[in-house]
Amino acid sequence: MPASLPPDPPVAVPTLLPGEAPPDPPEDDDATRRRLGIEQTRRRSAELFTQMREDGVADAVREGARDSLVHLHLPLVEHCARRFRNRGEPFEDLVQVGTIGLIKSVDRFDPERGVEFSTYATPTIIGEIKRYFRDKGWAIRVPRRLQELRMQIGSATAELTQSLGRSPTASELAERVGCSVEEIIEGIESSNAYSTLSLDATDDSDDGTASMLDALGADDAGLEHVEIRESLKPLLDRLEPREKRILLLRFFKNQTQSQIAQEIGVSQMHVSRLLSRTLDQLRASLETPD
Repeated sequence: MPASLPPDPPVAVPTLLPGEAPPDPPEDDDATRRRLGIEQTRRRSAELFTQMREDGVADAVREGARDSLVHLHLPLVEHCARRFRNRGEPFEDLVQVGTIGLIKSVDRFDPERGVEFSTYATPTIIGEIKRYFRDKGWAIRVPRRLQELRMQIGSATAELTQSLGRSPTASELAERVGCSVEEIIEGIESSNAYSTLSLDATDDSDDGTASMLDALGADDAGLEHVEIRESLKPLLDRLEPREKRILLLRFFKNQTQSQIAQEIGVSQMHVSRLLSRTLDQLRASLETPD
């Protein structure tokens, strides 16, 4: 038979006195380091804010304390910026924008109110990042009034759709938001400026590679001359046959005055006078309404 193993040593169970709470479970090393790091940051932050607010402190010391506070809380900025990753903006840009909010929080914070600086600074940092998306995320720059109106329309549309069971009308949105119907329409149309489509982007069809640019029409080169031609037709009908022929040979067959003179049997000078007189007559008729 195999030899039996020795029994496990007994586990000491602490005896609790009546009314005594059980001891807290031991913390792991990571949790302990995080807690100690937070406490150290709080103490260091309080010391730096004291240097900034203390009377009689040199400007160099005050600016150094301010810079140290900004560097001390940069991890808070990175934490807030991670919430907005994968939204089309580089993470480094979001950190820079959030740092602006951090600097504003450092300058405005009042330690005597008894509020943690991180609690005070977080809404300011996030608000600065959201403002960046609101101002820079649009493909076409629109006024901030329309940007804010677009957000109000989105919230009102979701609420009214849920309560009415259908999509709200423009008048219902105007009543909920508190503006006119024209402003609601303007705010809805401004949403088209948030993102744009490249003219070189192809369609989604499997057998075609046509782009948006291929579907756009082009201006007809002769379109602008239609009105002029239609206006000249009755004026040309009033001309003498010889004057009509001279115009035909000069401007449609591109003959010179010498060639025209040989063809109709007059001098070149006479052709020049007839041509100038006819053109002046047509020009005056076009400029003078009937």
